[in-house]
Amino acid sequence: MLSNSLVELDRRHLVHPVSSFRGHEARGVRLLQSARGATVTDGEGRELIDGFAGLWCVNAGYGHESVVEAASAQMRQLPYVTGYFDLGAEAPIRLAAELAERAPGDLDHVYFCLGGSDAVDSTIRFIRYYWHSKGKPQRDQFISVGQGYHGSASGGAGLTALPVFHEGFGLPYDWQHRISSHYAYRNPVGQDPQAIIKASLTELRAKVAEIGEDRVAAFYVEPIQGSGGVLVPPPGWIRAMRDFCAERGILFVADEVITGFGRTGPLFACEDEGIVPDLMTVAKGLTSGYVPMGAVFMRNHVYDTIADGAGAKAVGHGFTYSAHPVSAAVALEVLALYEGGLLENGRRMGARLLAGLQGLSDHPLVGDVRGRGMLAAIELVSDKRNKTPLPAALDPATRLFDRAWEQGLIIRSFAQGIFGYAPPLCCTETEIDAIVERTRTVLDLTLDDPEIREALRT
Repeated sequence: MLSNSLVELDRRHLVHPVSSFRGHEARGVRLLQSARGATVTDGEGRELIDGFAGLWCVNAGYGHESVVEAASAQMRQLPYVTGYFDLGAEAPIRLAAELAERAPGDLDHVYFCLGGSDAVDSTIRFIRYYWHSKGKPQRDQFISVGQGYHGSASGGAGLTALPVFHEGFGLPYDWQHRISSHYAYRNPVGQDPQAIIKASLTELRAKVAEIGEDRVAAFYVEPIQGSGGVLVPPPGWIRAMRDFCAERGILFVADEVITGFGRTGPLFACEDEGIVPDLMTVAKGLTSGYVPMGAVFMRNHVYDTIADGAGAKAVGHGFTYSAHPVSAAVALEVLALYEGGLLENGRRMGARLLAGLQGLSDHPLVGDVRGRGMLAAIELVSDKRNKTPLPAALDPATRLFDRAWEQGLIIRSFAQGIFGYAPPLCCTETEIDAIVERTRTVLDLTLDDPEIREALRT
C-alpha cells in the first residue's frame, strides 16, 4: 500500500529529469528502497545489479559507512559555510589541494560547484572572462563534438550535441558550433584510427577557418563520449585534437564528468594519453553520487590571466553552495576509498567486463562492443553486414531497459539500441559475470521477439 501511494504521489507531483512527462505518468515510477555494494533493492524486495552506477556516478558503490560518517561528522561540526566574503572551511580547502596534487600537469586551481552541468556553464563564463582579460573579447565562439554531452544547463546544453536537449529550447546558440563525432563504428571514413584522426583534424581546421581563428575561444570534448552511446575515440585522437588547439591558442576543455575518478582506469581519463587540458570539469564520481558536487580545474595560465584581468575587482561568478563543506568531506573520504583499492579493483573488473562483453560479439543482434575500463557499450543491429540499427518504431530504449530490469540488471538503454555499462568499481568477479550473463539472456529474449525477427528478415 505504501508503494502504491508513493507511485501516485510521484505521478502527481515529481517532475523527472529528461523524461516524457506524459509517458512517465502512464508508466509510473520504479521505486528503489535500499542499496549495498553494486546491488540495489526495489520496492518489491527484488535485488538487481546496478550495472550503471546510478547515472554513471556511484563509482565507489553503495553503503560505505565511512562516507556516511564523514558526512555526519561534518554536519555536526559545521554543516555550511559560504565561500563568499573570503570565508572557508577545512574540508573544501583540503579537497582542492588533494585534487590539484593528483590532476594532470598544472591544473592547480579548483572551483567547486554542484554538478557537471553547472561545472560546464562555469567554464563558459571563466573562458569568456579569460579572453576579455587578454583584450580579445571577440574570441567568443565555442566548438564541441557531435553526439557529445556537456550537461543540460543553459550554456552547456547548446554545447551538448544531442537533439533532445535542443528541441523546444532554442538551442544551440549562434556562438556554439560542432564537428562530427569520431564514432568509429559508423564513421564515414571507416574504422582505421589514422583515417578517423585525419578526418576530424580536417573538419576542425575547416570549422576554425570558417569561424575565424581569432574568434574561437575554446574546444570541448569528452575523453569518451558518454550519453552519445559510449563512443571511444581511436588511440591518438584526443592528443591530436589537443595539439591542434594548443598550436592555435584555442582553450581545450576536457569534460571528465563521466570519465573521472577511475571510470576508465586511471583517476582521470586524460592520463590515458598524457594530455593536460586548459580546463577540466568533474562531478559524479567526485563524491560517488552520495551528495551533489562538481568542480572546474584550471591550469595556472588560465587562473592567472583571470586573476590579473580582474585585479582588485571581484570575478562575478559563484553559487551559494560552492565548496560546500559536507560535500567536500564526502569527496575526501571517497578519494581515500578509490586509492585504498577501488581503483585497482576497477581496473581488473573493467578488463573482465570488456572480455565478457566481447564474448557476446557473435550474437546475431550484436554489431559492436566497445569500451575502456568500467565504461562499455554494446550496439545492437538488425543486420550486421549493413550495420542496420534496430527499428525506432520498436522503441528499443524502453523495450531493452524493461527486459534487463526483468532479468535483475540495471543498464543504460539508448534510443538507438545501445546498451551502456558503467558498474561500480567495487564489483566482484561474480557480479561482473552476472552482468554479462544477464545481458546474454536479454539478447536471447529480444531475438525471440516477433518484431525483431521480422526486422532481421527485412
